[in-house]
Order: sequence, then C-alpha cells, then structure tokens
Amino acid sequence: MTGQTPPNKRILVLFNPKSGKGDPTVLQCIEFLKAAGAIVELRELEKDVPMATYLEDRASFDVVVAAGGDGTVSSAAYALRYSNIPLLAYPAGTANLIAQNLELPEDPQALAGLVLDGGVVRVDLGEIEVRGEKSGFAMLAGAGADASMIKDSEELKPRFGVMAYVMSALRQVNPPRTTFTLTVDGEPRTVEGIGVMVANFGKANYGLPITDDISPSDGRLTVVVLKPGNLLRFLPNLIDSVRAKLNLGDPMFSGNLDTFTAREIQVEAANPFPLQYDGELHVETTPFVARVLPGAIRFVTPARKTALNT
Repeated sequence: MTGQTPPNKRILVLFNPKSGKGDPTVLQCIEFLKAAGAIVELRELEKDVPMATYLEDRASFDVVVAAGGDGTVSSAAYALRYSNIPLLAYPAGTANLIAQNLELPEDPQALAGLVLDGGVVRVDLGEIEVRGEKSGFAMLAGAGADASMIKDSEELKPRFGVMAYVMSALRQVNPPRTTFTLTVDGEPRTVEGIGVMVANFGKANYGLPITDDISPSDGRLTVVVLKPGNLLRFLPNLIDSVRAKLNLGDPMFSGNLDTFTAREIQVEAANPFPLQYDGELHVETTPFVARVLPGAIRFVTPARKTALNT
C-alpha cells in the first residue's frame, strides 16, 4: 500500500448497521479518508443479500473496508479470497476478535491512516462446507458447546456487549456430549466431547489465547476437541495457554482438550450439533467439512510484516 498517494486510493466501505450498535465512527473514518483526498464509496449491507453481490466490482477498488462484526469481516474476506485486494477489519461489532488478532486500533482517524498507508499481511482463511454449501471464516468455526454459548449470548449482547459471551459460558453447566467421528487429512478418528472448534486465529475475547501456537500463516487449521464436562473445567487450560505465551514453562494442566492441526477435517456427530463460524450462529448442523485456504486474504495491519503469529 505504500508508495501510492491518497488521491489515487479508491476505497469501498461495506457497513453492517446491524452489527454491535451500528458504530457511528465508521462515518467519521470516511470523513477522514475524504479529507485526505481518497475516493470513498459506502455500501450498507442488507439482510439476505450475499456479500459477493456487493463485491462484484471489487477490481475497481484499491482497498475494501468491512465495518461490522467478525461475521461481516469473514464474509468479505471470503468474497475477496485470492483477489489480492487488501481488507481492513473495521471493529464495529460486539467482540471484534479478528481486529484484536490483527492488533488494530479503535480510533477512526487511526484506522483511516491504516487504510491510506498501513501494512498488509497475507493470512490463511478457513472454508466450511455444509451439505454442499460453502462459506468462509477467518477466526473460528465450531460445533457444540461454543455454538450453544453464542446462541445464548444473543439476548444478552444488547445490554452487556462482549461480557455476554462470558455470561453465556457460565450458563453452560451441563452441555450435551456426543461421539464425534473425525476425518483428519484423510485419517479417521473417534472422540467423545461436548464440542469441536476449528481455529485460524489464536486470540479470543480480551486477547486471551484459545490455545498456544496457533498461526494464521502456516497453511493449517488448529482443531480443538472439548472433552466432556462443563466449560468451567477448561479454565486450567486457559492458564496453560497464557503460561505458554509468556514462556513460563511446561503445562500445569492437561486432559481437558485434544488439540491437533489439519489442512482439512470432516466432522460428524452421533447427535446433531449446532454450528457457528466467526460468531454467527447458523441453522445448519453437523456434519461439516472445514479446510484451510492458504494465504487467501491480505489484511491491513499497523505492523509491516509478511506473516502473522497470534
């Protein structure tokens, strides 16, 4: 993005007014961009209109800004996959985990500055396939306990914001368990659990790690099987992840999670489980297939580096 003066920048802003509280700072960001001489087009997203429809003329723009929650950002990223067009994950939703993983600021003027002359990092995307229909995710897809948590959080988000996810997790006292049949890069395995998560980025709410050593630039997805029990029993694993990030030694706890990497994983469950990808709950249930799309998207970032570790 460097070496191009602001007047040459054609910027497409995709705004989801239903995300978060309909963040008004997006309009402030647009004013900063226009004041710098950029040409900006704003498109407001509408329900049931495919993201690809808004990006049919994507080649006409130098940068795309997706202003909304993680679902909005991942939908835009998937529609832009392998187009080489940089995407800014504007944090206008509730949790904004993708923006957190990219270490983006929240100030609209600072975000405008990144659009005009920020760094760009190429990262992997995930693709999820359910009954022949394909969608993309940048952060995380999952079946079971995490999807149930997101479902329960919907009624709480308007009042409590990001804390709704924490409150919902505390409600999962006795989540249902099932037998998962997994096919991992062609190899079958069977596990008991309350959920399966497939992660691309590594940081969850408040910047806490999902587990250690997740990289969105390694051409692989990290699969986490949540073994039977309530969600509170996974707090020790969170402590282990934090310790690993801080290089504080070997894990103190183990046995609650089964973690491995894969390029493609098929997930079947003895009992149908709800699905979520990037915070959006979907009516589809297991089975599903998740696969990595290596280096599929270029995200705008504050740092100038070629790969990203989270």
